[in-house]
Amino acid sequence: MAIHPVVVLHKINAVLLATLKPLGIWGLGGLALIDSGLFPIPVSMDGVLIGYVANDHKKFLLYCLMASAASVLGSLVPYYVGRAGGELFLLKRINRERYERMRDKFERQEFMAIMIPAMMPPPMPIKLFEFGAGVFEMKPLLFALAIFLGKFIQFLVCALITIFYGPEIAHTARHAVHEHPAVVVGIALAAALLFVVYVLRKSFDKRRGADDTTEATETTADDPTLIT
Repeated sequence: MAIHPVVVLHKINAVLLATLKPLGIWGLGGLALIDSGLFPIPVSMDGVLIGYVANDHKKFLLYCLMASAASVLGSLVPYYVGRAGGELFLLKRINRERYERMRDKFERQEFMAIMIPAMMPPPMPIKLFEFGAGVFEMKPLLFALAIFLGKFIQFLVCALITIFYGPEIAHTARHAVHEHPAVVVGIALAAALLFVVYVLRKSFDKRRGADDTTEATETTADDPTLIT
């Protein structure tokens, strides 16, 4: 009698949890590495993190950092697979013109195109985005930073909800996200847009302040009567 693949995954998940969870933070890193680089853990990494944070609130930041860093290492697997042979894979399925359009569109917003999906829990197909980043030759350091920031935000939100409201509420929120991913993506896009606007505005204000200071200095230097 054939065993359903989902049943197999759950059995593997149980073995992994039983083997790695006693290792503490290193076990968390191992699970994040497997989830990001090999196959997704059925309970998902945010669910695993909630369990770790519920057992020890004081280490929540360390848990988030470890899970994010391990996720970056795991994400390099689909990234380098895409970099090695992804272009040929895509060109067998789409024409060159469409491929060029996809590449140009990705390059215009590559950081956000990776960071925002990385923030999203399953069923977001993050490995497809990682594969695409490799295909379009996104710089490895920029790719790693985008994955790290996205995963860190995702894990930090789960950890804070667990600390302030308890693991039950955190699991409920996680299930709600899984059932309504479009809403979450919309909120994430809005938040990212507001963040970009804020950064650009601060940069503009800082530049304008520097220009005003330079102009005032030049005016004083040109008019000796202003010097007391």
